[in-house]
Amino acid sequence: MTITPDFAAYIAGLPRVLAGAAALFRDAEGRVLLVEPNYREGWALPGGTVESDQGETPRQGARRETAEEIGLDRDLGRLLAVDWVPGTQARPPLVAYLYDGGVLAESDFKAIRLQEEELLSWRLVPREELPDHLPGALGRRVLTALEVLAEGSGAVELEDGHRVG
Repeated sequence: MTITPDFAAYIAGLPRVLAGAAALFRDAEGRVLLVEPNYREGWALPGGTVESDQGETPRQGARRETAEEIGLDRDLGRLLAVDWVPGTQARPPLVAYLYDGGVLAESDFKAIRLQEEELLSWRLVPREELPDHLPGALGRRVLTALEVLAEGSGAVELEDGHRVG
C-alpha cells in the first residue's frame, strides 16, 4: 500500500492519545496491591504506558509493566474496565485498560521485587481506604473493577472513571 503525502499529513495531524494498562492484584482478604511511584505524588496500580510503537497490545503492556515494576511475570485474567480519561495541560487523553491480576498467595507477596528506578514501596490497601490512596478517575476505575469482580459481570466502559452505557 502506498501512502500519499495527503494521507500522511492527515495522520500526522490527528490528536495524540496515550494507552495505559494495569493489573488489579488482591490478597485473600480482598485488599488491593498498590505501588508508590518515585516520579509523582500518590499511589498507583502496577502498570504503565503501552508501547504501541513496538507492536505491544494493552494486555502485553500490563504484563510487561507488572514484571518490570514488581517482578511478577504472570498471565493476566480478563479485562475488567476500559476508561477514557480526558487530557490535561500536562498530558493528552488516555485510554486505560485494567486487567484482573488475580488473588496472590503469601509466597507471591514475598517474591515482589520493586523496580527501584520507578518505585518507592508497595502496600495492600483495603477497599474502604482506596479513595484516600487513589483519588480521581483511577480510584473510581479500581472501585468499579472490584464491583465487576464481585458481580461476575463483563468488562465495563468508563469515562473518567464513571460507568457509561
